[in-house]
Amino acid sequence: QENEIKLLTAEIERLKNFGCLGVSPSLEGLRDENAKLKYRLNFLKKSLQEERSKSTKSMININSCLQEIFGAAIQAAYPDLENPPLVVTPSQQPKFGDYQCNSAMGISQILLKTREQKVIPREIAEKIAKNIPANECIEKVDIAGPGFINVHLRKDFVSKQLSSLLINGVQPPAIGKRKKVVVDFSSPNIAKEMHVGHLRSTIIGESMCRLFEFVGYDVLRLNHLGDWGTQFGMLIAHLQDKFPDYLSVSPPIGDLQAFYKESKQRFDTEEDFKKRAYQCVVLLQSKNPDFIKAWNLICDVSRREFQKIYNCLDITIIERGESFYHEMMKDIVKEFEDKGFVQVDDGRKVVFVPGFPVPLTIMKSDGGFTYDTSDLAALKHRLCEEKGDILIYVVDSGQSVHLQTVFAAGQMIGWYDPKVTRVAHAAFGVVLGEDKKKFKTRSGDTVRLIDLLEEGLKRAMDKLKDKERDKVVLTPEELKAAQTSVAFGCIKYADLSHNRLNDYVFSFDKMLDDRGNTAAYLLYAFTRIRAIARLANIDEQMLRKAAREEVLVLDHEKEWKLGKCILRFPEILQKILEDLLLHTLCDYLYELATTFTEFYDSCYCVEKDRQTGQIVKVNMWRLLLCEATATVMAKGFDILGIKPVQRM
Repeated sequence: QENEIKLLTAEIERLKNFGCLGVSPSLEGLRDENAKLKYRLNFLKKSLQEERSKSTKSMININSCLQEIFGAAIQAAYPDLENPPLVVTPSQQPKFGDYQCNSAMGISQILLKTREQKVIPREIAEKIAKNIPANECIEKVDIAGPGFINVHLRKDFVSKQLSSLLINGVQPPAIGKRKKVVVDFSSPNIAKEMHVGHLRSTIIGESMCRLFEFVGYDVLRLNHLGDWGTQFGMLIAHLQDKFPDYLSVSPPIGDLQAFYKESKQRFDTEEDFKKRAYQCVVLLQSKNPDFIKAWNLICDVSRREFQKIYNCLDITIIERGESFYHEMMKDIVKEFEDKGFVQVDDGRKVVFVPGFPVPLTIMKSDGGFTYDTSDLAALKHRLCEEKGDILIYVVDSGQSVHLQTVFAAGQMIGWYDPKVTRVAHAAFGVVLGEDKKKFKTRSGDTVRLIDLLEEGLKRAMDKLKDKERDKVVLTPEELKAAQTSVAFGCIKYADLSHNRLNDYVFSFDKMLDDRGNTAAYLLYAFTRIRAIARLANIDEQMLRKAAREEVLVLDHEKEWKLGKCILRFPEILQKILEDLLLHTLCDYLYELATTFTEFYDSCYCVEKDRQTGQIVKVNMWRLLLCEATATVMAKGFDILGIKPVQRM
């Protein structure tokens, strides 16, 4: 029995190396050690099989494959060269092949600097090309100009990958070990309405979460609500005056924004009220039940308003506001004190972080905590309790220095190592009006988000009616579905299609234009592609059967161009996982749609008799290219949070 246990233990150690030691079912009740090991072993074997089957279905990132191939070729050609540059990009023109390896120029520079060897890049490129290992994807390479290696892909390889996509659906690229990702986004303040400034964080954060989930990561979506602090003192004091029976009868607060303004005005003008507001804060922080109830009532009114917006935009998020971290804050202060990082400045406890001029204030002179304290507590909880491997803060650019200081303080005190754990600020610019100034109403107020969404719905319906979609094309139900798809899709896409680091101009006219890189154009293109097979009387079952039996012929240059474009999807996703810039996906979807239009204009999918209009021939491999395009577009839309419709 001992020998068997040793063998099982060795087998488990061997399986560990495959990186699939997951969370196993409970082993309670399996008292015998040998039985436990057998149970564990079976679980690991099953887990390993699942991982292998998942990886065989994964979409191949062609760029990554070529990087591996050229990495091996460079290593063989220059075995003594440390960290040689590896540059593989899609070719911009068909005459230069499908991809290019541009490493030769960089290697030439390194040889000159480190060894004083003058070797022309073309010779280096030839040497690399001679050392390319046997592989399934490269048809041939040729060398152009000063040393560019042009790569021509094998048609049977591309055809095989497209068939795999059609049979297995759009699968995520293989990206290694499953990670825990914590995304902090949206984060409005209780008792204040969500405004256009919250739009970007909400839309960008949701889309990032969808991408991380698609590639198989465990994602925690957090709404860091502003639900704690001195402002609640004045709100509770005003609640007590306006609705004295609030403990027994739920107060009918219809307009929380007006309620907030009333309490703020009293706080600024009435000295007695101000004193009582401060007393309310103390009683709230000491967890007095009546004051906790008042606080909850105010929070609930806000939550209901926030949820209306989240429902419109199809946002999934878990509330974890500042109040969640309140009990942890005194321990945060103590930890920084114990490690000697705290200085006292005019009664305040501050922490100076090397490289940052402004210190973090972790305790005020009156003993109260600050945003700095709650942000440090949140960071520690996400790292040490949630065990996040990747932390993303989707917060406006104005908070950049503050967040970088908080992150650096976390490193300084030893909560995480940036080489192991990624903590990133996904910053974004502001929303501008068409006058290029901060987006405001005509009266100069901040634009309420709910008003913006309702205006989007109205404008989308006007657009559909202008095109007379309501008269003959769509049923009332289809018209309603198209309205919400276009309205919310256009608002999301207008944001996501801009580099998030830049400010962007909000314009309903531009976002609802069905020409150019807009959601309106892409949604319409998608419905047209989906309609091609339907109008040829080809159903899903027939397409599935054809995907297994047909060889995708890619003889026409536009078929070849479209096939390669479809298969670039995994490398686009990989790039976004690295830089968190979602406009790359929007640019790709627009390129895919325009490449499809070129293909459709040049290649007949369905051939009809010119006199009778009867279908005389269906080119099934081309219909499969249509289906592959639509499948990738649908997954792209899903990551962006856009819901396409079948008829528009």
